[in-house]
Amino acid sequence: MRTIDLRGQQLSPADMLAAVPRAAQARAEALETAVRIVEDVRTDGQAALRAQAEKFDRVTGHEIRVPAQHIQDAVQSLTPQIRAALEEAIRRVRQASAAQVPDTRVTQIGDGALITQRWQPVNRVGVYIPGGKAVYPSSVIMNVVPAQVAGVQQIALASPPQADQDGRIHPTILAAAGLLGITEIYAIGGAGAIGAFAHGVADLDLDPVDVVSGPGNNYVASAKRAVAGVVGTDSEAGATEILIVADGAADARLIAADLVSQAEHDEQASAVFVTDDASLAERVTAHLAELAAATKHAERVDVALSGPQSAIVLVDDRAMAAAFSNAYAPEHLELHLEDAQEAAGTFTSAGAIFVGDQTPVSLGDYMAGSNHVLPTGGQARYAPGLGAYTFLRPQQVISYNHSALAAVREGVVALANAEVLPAHGEAIEARFQEGDGAATTL
Repeated sequence: MRTIDLRGQQLSPADMLAAVPRAAQARAEALETAVRIVEDVRTDGQAALRAQAEKFDRVTGHEIRVPAQHIQDAVQSLTPQIRAALEEAIRRVRQASAAQVPDTRVTQIGDGALITQRWQPVNRVGVYIPGGKAVYPSSVIMNVVPAQVAGVQQIALASPPQADQDGRIHPTILAAAGLLGITEIYAIGGAGAIGAFAHGVADLDLDPVDVVSGPGNNYVASAKRAVAGVVGTDSEAGATEILIVADGAADARLIAADLVSQAEHDEQASAVFVTDDASLAERVTAHLAELAAATKHAERVDVALSGPQSAIVLVDDRAMAAAFSNAYAPEHLELHLEDAQEAAGTFTSAGAIFVGDQTPVSLGDYMAGSNHVLPTGGQARYAPGLGAYTFLRPQQVISYNHSALAAVREGVVALANAEVLPAHGEAIEARFQEGDGAATTL
């Protein structure tokens, strides 16, 4: 893992971003491919999905719409320990997600003039759960539970067919969906699943959805960009990212362990460590060499940590560390600082912030109660992670009676005329004329 020394330099946010570049070329290439895959699904439906399954998943002749019995079998096959862990994770995420649903609020603008702000759930959601290098039942929970809490009536789920499961979705993913009561499940992978949700697949009786959510690789993230405007999407969650900020009092072994934990996701994973203590950086480097070599996915971790997207960054002080982090806007930010709780307020751009060395990202991946579907690629500067609000639409309901309308009659007409839209004003005046359009009192 390379070390970048930024000490003693006056750097702009752009300069800081250039120091640890993200894999933009990989994302650009993925977008071109994803657009083509989505278009194939739109035009050729099930035939395109089967061709994609054969090419990318090495699966043929599988049941794309998962039979109910497969779901039941998967739930029954869970060990008591895994079932208990899934059920506890569901409980925690449900509790935290409930706090994300705003209350309806009524504002009285004047006598007889009311504006109601309410939040309406979308009707139908498509959830994508990846199934490549790892198995993600936790992502089933993170996507489905917020949608349920928001009040979504129809939730469909897709995950890749597995060659080693005779073309079925991984049973642990199916089991998590079964525990949540999801019955509409499709064995479809990658960008094709996003296209199927966005456009529907008539010969599978798969209706288009209103919102697509779920993590995935660059192709899944790019497919979301390809269907934006056709459906709503959550953030384009690509390869995982972790950025750790630490001071000299931090435990180098814990920092190294947390960097490795995220690097094992994917060769394109970004692992960045920022500190103003050079000796801590040396100790972290030593622990990284030991832990990375010993972990199960050592080869994958080595590629991620040695890539240009990962680095140890030396800075002058805490202020520079915060400036770097806010410019980078990581998916996951860990603060290994003596005053982490107080310092957290200065770190403003991150998908989720893990405060203190006893709050690792791994906790958030499974059991913290927070959501682990988070914006990557710097989108945390402007986009939130997944939550109940992802599936809600703010809606204004306006109610004026005749007296309230009369109070603003002249103002509306004046503004309509100023904008050279006289019919706007005439629609107001019609309510104050005798005859069929005479006003009624509310």
